[in-house]
Amino acid sequence: MMKIIFPRNIENFVESITPKPSKLNEKKVKAIILDVKKNGDSAIKRYEKKFGGATLDSLRLSKKEIAYAYSKVSKKEITAIKLAKTRLSKTETIIKNQLKSSKINIDGIQITKLFSPIESVGCYVPGGLARYSSTAIMSVVPAKIAGVKRIVVTSSPNKDGKLDPLTIVAADLSGATEIYKTGGAQAIAALSFGTKSIQKVDKIVGPGGPFVTLAKLLVSNNTAIDMMAGPTELGIIADNSADPNLIALDLISQAEHSSDTFCYLITTSSKFAKSVKQILEKKMKNLKRGKIVKNSLFKNGFIAVLKSENDVIKLANKLAPEHLEIISKNQNKISEKINSAGLLLVGKYSVSSASDYLFGSNHILPTNKFGKVRGSLSVLDFMKLGTKIKSSKTVLKKLSKYLEVITSAEELPNHYEAVKGRLE
Repeated sequence: MMKIIFPRNIENFVESITPKPSKLNEKKVKAIILDVKKNGDSAIKRYEKKFGGATLDSLRLSKKEIAYAYSKVSKKEITAIKLAKTRLSKTETIIKNQLKSSKINIDGIQITKLFSPIESVGCYVPGGLARYSSTAIMSVVPAKIAGVKRIVVTSSPNKDGKLDPLTIVAADLSGATEIYKTGGAQAIAALSFGTKSIQKVDKIVGPGGPFVTLAKLLVSNNTAIDMMAGPTELGIIADNSADPNLIALDLISQAEHSSDTFCYLITTSSKFAKSVKQILEKKMKNLKRGKIVKNSLFKNGFIAVLKSENDVIKLANKLAPEHLEIISKNQNKISEKINSAGLLLVGKYSVSSASDYLFGSNHILPTNKFGKVRGSLSVLDFMKLGTKIKSSKTVLKKLSKYLEVITSAEELPNHYEAVKGRLE
């Protein structure tokens, strides 16, 4: 089960405990990308048959298939999807409304800063071990609010060649303009390079397992991506004032995503650590998705016991988890010192599993320590900050002598000649 560790050197511990990507996976993903780039739709259909057992005639969902999906979901499910969409829309709209274009005048040079939506995006929605209709909402809604014209959704079909109906409905209600039956690295390659059926996009967003995350990284020199998002990570900072049963439930809730999640507890109490471990072991006996949870927590999970609160904070910031829950007597004080988590959840009622759906925050979050440099997916990921400049001969003449000095120092004389030619 989960191991209890007493780290002595935090930097060394972080290096040793962090999951490493497989070189074998990288080789496989590269081969898939090159195949799709060369052979297009036929390669995609071959991989869908190989990995999921699906025999596909067409990749794009028809209007008839989308309409049929609505008949396969309940009214309760549609109500819940609409609520999640509404709550996220409110957050994203507030962010967008703060993005005001600006006009700046610097000694006669007019600079205009303009926010505008990008033209097209590909939203990857995982399939496979679970249904991820919520991810369709999280990726499509901010793109729609940003004003993106072409919003493409891809997701893995089942062995019958069908997509999850609730995922289809969530994507459609959120504003997707195209939905395709393909997942994995082959979907990422199609979005990046384009095929006969799937036109390439300007940016790819969304979470995924190791293959998808690697594929996004490998195509990023051809197509913009949002971030490294997956596999799931959950860190919990807790002390003996917390309920160990709740800590165990939270670790299980994120570990059930897949067998390669990275879930752990950081505490200063060895007694509390043992309590959580014992509760986890009891819960494993009769647990839904138990095999996945066991594999995940046994392979990557840990409970770290540190000497001080400062060490706890230091370790959490170094690990920079996707989600970080803080449940302790000093939770507010500790939260102010955390600067690297993808999502910070303070207090026992700010549970990570609820944030995945209905808090109004986005569950597409940075993993692999990228929480140090960015936060969740948002409308900002679908907007471009452009710059427009208008100068005059008078201003250019005024600046020319300084331009001559700098261009001479950099040994780029033709830069100055281009200016000088306008002043003669």
